[in-house]
Amino acid sequence: MERKEIIEKIGISLTEVLKRDVSQSSEATLLVEDLQMDSTSVLELLMALEDNLDFEVDPENLQMDDFRTIGTLADYVSAAMDVSV
Repeated sequence: MERKEIIEKIGISLTEVLKRDVSQSSEATLLVEDLQMDSTSVLELLMALEDNLDFEVDPENLQMDDFRTIGTLADYVSAAMDVSV
C-alpha cells in the first residue's frame, strides 16, 4: 500500500476516533499535543487502523515515538503491514 493511502486511512481513523474533522492535518501534526489524544484515544485509533487497513498491531513492537506525529504513525503502519504480508 502506498504511503499516501496509509496517511488517508490514518486521517479517516482519526476522524472516527476523535469525532471531528482532521482533514487539515499534515504528516507533521503531533497526535498528543496538536490533536489532544490520550491513551484511550490512542488505543481506539489502533483498533480503527486495524479495521480500516486490515492488519494487526503487535503490542510488543509499539514505541511511544511511533505516535509522535501522523507521519511517524504512517511509518509504523507501513512497517507493520510489510511484516504481516
